Amino acid sequence: MSVKALGKYLPISARKGRQAVDIIRGKDAGKALLALKFLPNRSAKMVYNILKSAVYNAQNNNDMNVEDLYVSEAFVDEGPTMKRFRPRAMGRASRIRKRTSHVTIIVDYKGEGR
Repeated sequence: MSVKALGKYLPISARKGRQAVDIIRGKDAGKALLALKFLPNRSAKMVYNILKSAVYNAQNNNDMNVEDLYVSEAFVDEGPTMKRFRPRAMGRASRIRKRTSHVTIIVDYKGEGR
């Protein structure tokens, strides 16, 4: 039985979010949490909170043991981009794209999925 946690509209680009997610994909949940805790990226903190939520959902809602969980799927999709403008020389303007992302983490029980 798999358990899912979503993080939507996170203020980080999908490319930067994928760096943290690629590290934890396929690992045990406890080791993945530990790896994310010590990554220096800003995105690692956001992914850490989502993974922690998925583990707590599995514990609370489905009575799963934390030692038996692993990250079966983890991916980052692009969210909406906010467009802002910045003044430039000679009366021109340049566009600033403030990108957002949606993070999905699915944890599964080791006995069934592997």
